[in-house]
Amino acid sequence: MRNLFLGLGFLTTLQLASAAPGVSIKPYGTLDDGTKINEYVLQNGTDARIHVINYGGIITQIHVPDKNGKYADVALGCSSLKDYVEGHPYFGAIVGRVANRTANAKFSLNGKDYQLFANNGPHHLHGGKKGFDKVVWDITVPDKTKPVLVLKYTSKDGEEGYPGNLSIQVTYTLDDKNAIHCEYSATTDKATPVNLTQHSYFNLAGHDQGTILDHVLQLNAPEFTRSDKTMIPTGVIAPVKGTPFDFTTPTVIGKRFKQLEGEPLGYDLNFVLVAGRELKLAAVVMEPKSGRTLTVSTTEPGLQFYTGNFLDGKQKGKGLLYKQYSGFCLEAQHYPDSANQKSFPSIILKPGEKYQQHTVYQFGVAK
Repeated sequence: MRNLFLGLGFLTTLQLASAAPGVSIKPYGTLDDGTKINEYVLQNGTDARIHVINYGGIITQIHVPDKNGKYADVALGCSSLKDYVEGHPYFGAIVGRVANRTANAKFSLNGKDYQLFANNGPHHLHGGKKGFDKVVWDITVPDKTKPVLVLKYTSKDGEEGYPGNLSIQVTYTLDDKNAIHCEYSATTDKATPVNLTQHSYFNLAGHDQGTILDHVLQLNAPEFTRSDKTMIPTGVIAPVKGTPFDFTTPTVIGKRFKQLEGEPLGYDLNFVLVAGRELKLAAVVMEPKSGRTLTVSTTEPGLQFYTGNFLDGKQKGKGLLYKQYSGFCLEAQHYPDSANQKSFPSIILKPGEKYQQHTVYQFGVAK
């Protein structure tokens, strides 16, 4: 495969006036049960910043510069806690206990059948009725002079139908190269499936600047998991060559939409990354007008690429309604329906083991 066109030698982080890094905290709202929700603003030394709330571990804003040093918020999201609680398509949230789809909302483990909540037709999606995107995370700030947050949550045995008490820790770090590090760990007292991800929607022109169809994408993924019409994998891992899913060379996202099937049109597909559990380059995206770039590296075997197909112009955003294709997602993960697909890399975590994942979203500008 040709080296990624925006590979590590082609990207640069814009050098701007230094700012005092750290974390500031302010009230964000109150849930109906009286729980106080806070907003945490992580600022690095280059004036880039991200905003995080303890409801869902949601990254609500990401401010990074373009080629001229102009900052914009490149993350889709809601304007208020009320809008997040009333419903959104997982904007910026931590997703689990099992991200993506589980066929027929059930799986078997160690001779026992488990029934999950069906929230995507007959299937289970992103943790169910009240997944990790809808719970309150315990957030600590190790050092207010450093842009680092530690989020913790314990998912009780039986929550959303899953076995085992699962203790999760997620660390968000904003470094001085404008990279967001998402580091996950988890332990359990019973065998259970675990597949966590970060579900930010990006528009590198700015969250309010129209569609992402002109963004240019390259994926370090020679294969994909073939799916049925309900987006459940068939078990076949197929090459992308000769298909509209081939992003092994730089490709405008909207270029091959007319070759796609399904309704609505767009990408919502798991790509199989080059093998290895080390942190590896997975994807690079460039927005041609602003020059902003996003490089994704991960330890995960898969990457779900989604183009906001189900946004319909009714979803409340930050000062506007988000239309179709307003943002894209690159969700580092294990493959969909892995709990039922024995040939896929396992997502079963056992007592005494530790789930670990590291994904980096690196923002820059094209040289």
